[in-house]
Formats: sequence, C-alpha cells, structure tokens
Amino acid sequence: MPVPVRTANGAVALFMLAAMTVAAGAQQAAPPAAPPAAAPAPSTPAAAPAAPSPAAVAAADRILGDIGVKESVALVVPGMMAELEANVTRTRPEIKDSLRATLKALQPEFDATARQTYDQAATLLASEMSEQELTDVAAFFDSPSGKKYVAVTPVFLQRLANVTAPWRDQLSTDIVVRARQEMKKKGVEF
Repeated sequence: MPVPVRTANGAVALFMLAAMTVAAGAQQAAPPAAPPAAAPAPSTPAAAPAAPSPAAVAAADRILGDIGVKESVALVVPGMMAELEANVTRTRPEIKDSLRATLKALQPEFDATARQTYDQAATLLASEMSEQELTDVAAFFDSPSGKKYVAVTPVFLQRLANVTAPWRDQLSTDIVVRARQEMKKKGVEF
C-alpha cells in the first residue's frame, strides 16, 4: 500500500532531522582542528547577525511545510502522549479514561511548545539563507519539479536505505576485522 504523501513527507523530515543530528554529533566528536593563526584583535566588537526578515521567515515556513517538517513537529506531542497512555495503561488499565482526559487537557500546553519549536526551526532556516534564496527554494517546491521531488523522496530514501544498510553492516564488520589484524601486528589483541 503506498504511503500517503503527507505522512511520507513527515518521514522525510524526520529522516533529515535525524541525519542532521548524526552529522552534528559527528562534528562534535571530531578532533579539534589546529587553532588558526592569531588574527589581530578587531577594533570594534563584531555585530550580531541581523534577524531574518518576516518575508524570509515566511519563505522558510513554506519550505518546511512543503518538506513535512511542520507536520512532523505537530505530530510529536500527540505521538508522545499516545505512547505514554499505552505504556501506563499496560500495567494500570483501570486509569485509562482518567489518564486520557488528563492528557487531552494537557495537550494544548504542549502543542504550544511544538509551535514554538517549529517557529524556531523556520527562523533558523531563514537565518542560514538569504531571503531571495529562500524564495527561490520555496518556488522550486511549489513547481511541478519540486512537487515531484517531494513525492519521490520517500521512495528514494527507502531504496537508498536498502543499498546502504547492507554496506554499513559489512563495513562495521570489516573495520573491526582490519583493526584487529593491524593491532595484532603491534602485539595487541582485542
């Protein structure tokens, strides 16, 4: 059964978010580069970057909506609440109705945090690109080619995972084997 495009776009957004998180973690884990040569001290402190314009944030919002980030963020709170309800009522089925009512009453409070997080995401994207670049990207996603790109991305990512998963599994084994071989030459076994 084909995955609905909106859900698939959300999956794409979550995949992209996960990839960015992994990349950021790898960047933090990388050994620090050699410090650059000392530059002369600036005569005036550097100005903070200007906040993105409302038009840039609006274009970023369109982009994030088109690629499914908006929907993905909106689904986090209900998903976590459903998970909490399932986990708690597995051992305490007698409180199901009361817990459900409590979670329903609390949801608007947490939905507001999801909106704040999404707004931060739009502002972050808007601060990384110029207003014109954002407008161009948003226009691309509104075009037939952009819509096609969004539609085929989930299928592409699944097929890519089918290619990369076996490679990654083999790579993991191969690295350990080769590291052991080389360390054994140095008299160290692990």
